[in-house]
Amino acid sequence: MQLSTQRFLTQATWLKVHLYLALSVGFFFALMGLSGSISIYREELDGLLNPQLVIEEPQGKYQSLDKIMASVRAAQPNRYGSWTLEMPRSPQGMITAWYDKPTETFFELYAPLMVSVNPYSGEVVTSRFWGTTATTWLLDLHTQFRLDRFGWNAVGILGLLLLVSCSTGLYLWWPGLREINRAFKVRHKAGMMLLAFDLHRFLGLFSAVALIVLAFTGFLLSYPSVLETFTGSSGMEHGQTGRPITSTAIPNNHPTGLSAASFVAQGPFPKAELRRVTTPAGDTGIYRINLRQSSEVNQRHPFTTVWVDRWSGQIKEVRNPAKFSTGEVFATWIWPLHTGEALGATGRFVWFLSGLSLFVLYVSGLLRWLCRSGKVRDREVNFAAFIPLLYRMRKSLYRLIFEAYLLIRLLVQKTRQCTPTIRKGYEKLLAWIKQIHLFVINRQKR
Repeated sequence: MQLSTQRFLTQATWLKVHLYLALSVGFFFALMGLSGSISIYREELDGLLNPQLVIEEPQGKYQSLDKIMASVRAAQPNRYGSWTLEMPRSPQGMITAWYDKPTETFFELYAPLMVSVNPYSGEVVTSRFWGTTATTWLLDLHTQFRLDRFGWNAVGILGLLLLVSCSTGLYLWWPGLREINRAFKVRHKAGMMLLAFDLHRFLGLFSAVALIVLAFTGFLLSYPSVLETFTGSSGMEHGQTGRPITSTAIPNNHPTGLSAASFVAQGPFPKAELRRVTTPAGDTGIYRINLRQSSEVNQRHPFTTVWVDRWSGQIKEVRNPAKFSTGEVFATWIWPLHTGEALGATGRFVWFLSGLSLFVLYVSGLLRWLCRSGKVRDREVNFAAFIPLLYRMRKSLYRLIFEAYLLIRLLVQKTRQCTPTIRKGYEKLLAWIKQIHLFVINRQKR
């Protein structure tokens, strides 16, 4: 029995597992990585593509939530039921009113209506359906391959397979303590096949930990029942609000408004930030107010929740993350850890690079396999040959640098709603690009 186990756990066996996974689903790994990387900066990209959603010069105070909701209902008079108002995360942002199940996309897995409202004037700027914008389409591609529930489940399974692929890759990489130095070498003069192999191994080593975390959290997001079973919690799925709570008060002619309900909800948490307000649906409906305490790792979807009765104006129930069990605290980390928001601006950028690495790993691994299979011939990689080509293309390169300078400058102008850390990073990048641009101009004058 021991001998058969040893035969099974040979390096050749794990190499086959790693290879077959790459050949069968490696393309989908690369697709998830690319779409996920871009989706990390979804809000910034959406503001760049839609300048009307960024308030250049905020002035005055926000309109009341009741006036905001009145504007939304006036713009969408045939949308009955519950709405959710999501507060902007910066003075330059819009309030977004979410309507979960519009008739136009009722049978889709997730395609709510998104109404953007200027919080200072109460003006409805635009109304869009999830999946029809560039950023939401890309996020749907990442989470479900645009295939609804089937794609959602498939992405979860791919997360498990990516875990296996990363684990086998780490096992195959380990050369032993005596040969550890060789594992970090990139042989750029030994031919295309060995260069692709070394790049694959080198990049895989430095991205493996991040990819394992992303694959594990992605699987749990696709299969929240597994997470709830593992943590012994309920109602902790991303976007869920726990058990349903209904009003028990008698309907009357003096219902509590949105602003008043939000004020009451902040009583138990006076220092918390208001994030979302969900309006009641029907006579038994109830206000659901989502707040964020400073101790919460979730930025966009915090778990602090207060339910306020519309008819009595009283608090019906409170959910306080400070009183969560260890399993529930673990569950609150899954979403912000997967998106990178729990790791700050630097962590988000590392996650961005890790997603891109999946594409590079797939291409380099496929190239090596094609070479070994005889479908592509190995050849010398002569980097010196690129120098004359780059010299001939210098005008195009100068133009590319100039376009990059303009793009970064526009990005800085359009990202005032970003955190100071992100904006500072953009400004440093702009200064660097500007130096290159000035150097190019001086070279052209010679």
